[in-house]
Amino acid sequence: MAVKIRLKRMGAKKSPFYRVVVADSRAPRDGRFIEEIGTYNPLKNPVEFSVDEEKAVKWMLEGAKPSDTVRNLFSRQGLMEQLHNAKNNK
Repeated sequence: MAVKIRLKRMGAKKSPFYRVVVADSRAPRDGRFIEEIGTYNPLKNPVEFSVDEEKAVKWMLEGAKPSDTVRNLFSRQGLMEQLHNAKNNK
Protein backbone atom coordinates (compact mmCIF):
# COMPACT_ATOMS: atom_id res chain seq x y z
CA MET A 1 0.00 0.00 0.00
CA ALA A 2 1.46 3.36 -1.06
CA VAL A 3 0.92 5.87 1.74
CA LYS A 4 1.04 9.65 1.18
CA ILE A 5 1.00 12.63 3.51
CA ARG A 6 -1.17 15.23 1.81
CA LEU A 7 -3.71 18.01 2.27
CA LYS A 8 -7.44 17.38 2.64
CA ARG A 9 -9.49 20.46 1.66
CA MET A 10 -12.08 21.72 4.12
CA GLY A 11 -13.91 25.02 4.55
CA ALA A 12 -16.37 26.95 2.42
CA LYS A 13 -16.12 27.96 -1.21
CA LYS A 14 -13.31 30.51 -1.75
CA SER A 15 -12.34 30.07 1.91
CA PRO A 16 -10.08 27.00 1.99
CA PHE A 17 -8.77 25.35 5.11
CA TYR A 18 -6.70 22.18 4.96
CA ARG A 19 -6.02 19.21 7.19
CA VAL A 20 -2.71 17.38 6.85
CA VAL A 21 -3.59 13.69 6.63
CA VAL A 22 -1.90 10.35 6.05
CA ALA A 23 -3.84 8.48 3.36
CA ASP A 24 -3.60 5.65 0.88
CA SER A 25 -2.51 7.17 -2.43
CA ARG A 26 -5.49 5.54 -4.20
CA ALA A 27 -8.07 7.24 -1.93
CA PRO A 28 -9.73 10.46 -3.16
CA ARG A 29 -8.32 13.82 -1.99
CA ASP A 30 -11.16 14.49 0.45
CA GLY A 31 -11.97 10.83 1.06
CA ARG A 32 -10.84 8.15 3.45
CA PHE A 33 -7.63 8.71 5.41
CA ILE A 34 -5.59 6.80 7.98
CA GLU A 35 -4.66 9.56 10.43
CA GLU A 36 -4.91 13.35 10.76
CA ILE A 37 -1.59 14.88 11.82
CA GLY A 38 -2.07 18.64 11.42
CA THR A 39 -3.76 21.70 9.90
CA TYR A 40 -2.90 24.42 7.37
CA ASN A 41 -4.71 27.74 6.94
CA PRO A 42 -3.33 29.77 3.98
CA LEU A 43 -5.76 32.68 4.50
CA LYS A 44 -4.31 33.84 7.83
CA ASN A 45 -1.53 36.40 7.78
CA PRO A 46 1.05 34.98 8.48
CA VAL A 47 0.10 31.54 7.21
CA GLU A 48 -1.00 29.22 10.02
CA PHE A 49 0.54 25.72 9.89
CA SER A 50 0.60 23.25 12.76
CA VAL A 51 1.57 19.59 12.67
CA ASP A 52 2.34 16.83 15.16
CA GLU A 53 6.06 16.57 14.36
CA GLU A 54 6.58 13.20 16.06
CA LYS A 55 3.77 11.57 14.06
CA ALA A 56 4.92 13.12 10.79
CA VAL A 57 8.51 11.93 11.20
CA LYS A 58 7.30 8.48 12.32
CA TRP A 59 5.14 8.11 9.20
CA MET A 60 7.93 9.26 6.89
CA LEU A 61 10.38 6.83 8.52
CA GLU A 62 7.84 4.06 7.83
CA GLY A 63 7.77 5.01 4.14
CA ALA A 64 5.00 7.62 3.72
CA LYS A 65 5.81 10.13 0.97
CA PRO A 66 4.73 13.77 1.45
CA SER A 67 3.10 15.58 -1.48
CA ASP A 68 5.04 18.49 -3.01
CA THR A 69 3.08 21.12 -1.07
CA VAL A 70 3.34 19.24 2.22
CA ARG A 71 7.07 18.70 1.61
CA ASN A 72 7.54 22.49 1.24
CA LEU A 73 5.56 23.16 4.42
CA PHE A 74 7.57 20.53 6.31
CA SER A 75 10.83 22.08 5.06
CA ARG A 76 9.84 25.51 6.36
CA GLN A 77 8.96 23.91 9.71
CA GLY A 78 12.30 22.06 9.86
CA LEU A 79 10.76 18.59 9.67
CA MET A 80 12.71 17.41 6.63
CA GLU A 81 15.94 18.14 8.52
CA GLN A 82 14.64 16.17 11.53
CA LEU A 83 13.84 13.27 9.21
CA HIS A 84 17.31 13.41 7.68
CA ASN A 85 18.91 13.39 11.14
CA ALA A 86 16.68 10.52 12.31
CA LYS A 87 17.64 8.43 9.27
CA ASN A 88 21.37 9.08 9.81
CA ASN A 89 21.21 8.20 13.52
CA LYS A 90 19.93 4.68 12.80
